[in-house]
Amino acid sequence: MTDKAQVLQALEGVDDPELRKSLVELGMVHDVSVAEGHVSFTLALTTMACPLKDSIVADARQAVLALDGVEEVEVALREMTQKEKERIWPKEQKKSQEPGVAAHLNHVKRVLAVMSGKGGVGKSSVAAMLAVALRQQGKSVGVLDADITGPSIPKMFGLHDPPPMGPVGILPAETSTGIRVMSINLLLPSEDDAVIWRGPLIGGAIKQFWGDVVWGNLDVLVVDLPPGTSDASLTVMQSIPLNGVVLVTSPQDLAGMVVRKAAQMAAQLKIPVVGLVENMSYLVCPKCAEEIHVFGPSQAQGTATRLGIPLLGRLPLDPELARRCDAGEIEGYPMETFGAVAEVVLDRASARPSTPMF
Repeated sequence: MTDKAQVLQALEGVDDPELRKSLVELGMVHDVSVAEGHVSFTLALTTMACPLKDSIVADARQAVLALDGVEEVEVALREMTQKEKERIWPKEQKKSQEPGVAAHLNHVKRVLAVMSGKGGVGKSSVAAMLAVALRQQGKSVGVLDADITGPSIPKMFGLHDPPPMGPVGILPAETSTGIRVMSINLLLPSEDDAVIWRGPLIGGAIKQFWGDVVWGNLDVLVVDLPPGTSDASLTVMQSIPLNGVVLVTSPQDLAGMVVRKAAQMAAQLKIPVVGLVENMSYLVCPKCAEEIHVFGPSQAQGTATRLGIPLLGRLPLDPELARRCDAGEIEGYPMETFGAVAEVVLDRASARPSTPMF
């Protein structure tokens, strides 16, 4: 008959995919109970928003089910206490929590992340337009491109040259209107080169873009997150003090479903959600000015109501925007429609930033 010691032995063979150590060694296994073929235990995760939690639970369950006589496995989840996190966090990772070399030179009043549930909804173009609109309103603005494997911000702004190195840290590239930009694409030999990195490397790059880049004095730093709730988004939300998240969706119900997952992630990490922007909401007919709902009727108001957040605006599907982005001329795109959205975003952003966990 299987006993507690055998369960723990089986779980010693299951590793946390990020920390690369056994769940037992990391102290993640608690409250093991064995009774007549039924095994239950609790896994303490570093964060309940961990994108790999389903995989960890599945691996743990499978390892215990392989034991003789075990017919059912029940796994409960909880988040580690701060003391538990400090106990397992490797020394080299604790080191990475220290401020970057340029942190003492940076004074950023507001940090706003732009996030979507899925790709293809125009999240990066919304992030770029937010930066441009705020710059046109007289704000000093920066853009941190955290979409490491799919960076598009530099191309939209017509930036191609590598950023210079300053005496303390990396100096961000600067656009024609004075927006400061940092992106992995500016550091690659060719903008077409693929970034084939695992999560820890991506997370390290994002932290460097925050702490080792000389942003200087900024009214607003816009962070363009990758789509979904992956490691990169988690790194930003855990390591950068955010004043708010702007969610971007498109009219399809599928996009609305996935953006609700992004909102849930922000809520679990206690990041305030500023509101929702529906992109590509309609197309204006060039002949009769009628609104054509290319992707179906708008779901934005229903999604916003369900999430308990305001609908900040519905943006049209505009060929001119696509042309401007491709040509690196997004700063020349008319901002009459988006200017009001940018004002509301800044007004609704929390005055108190979130507290980084790591």
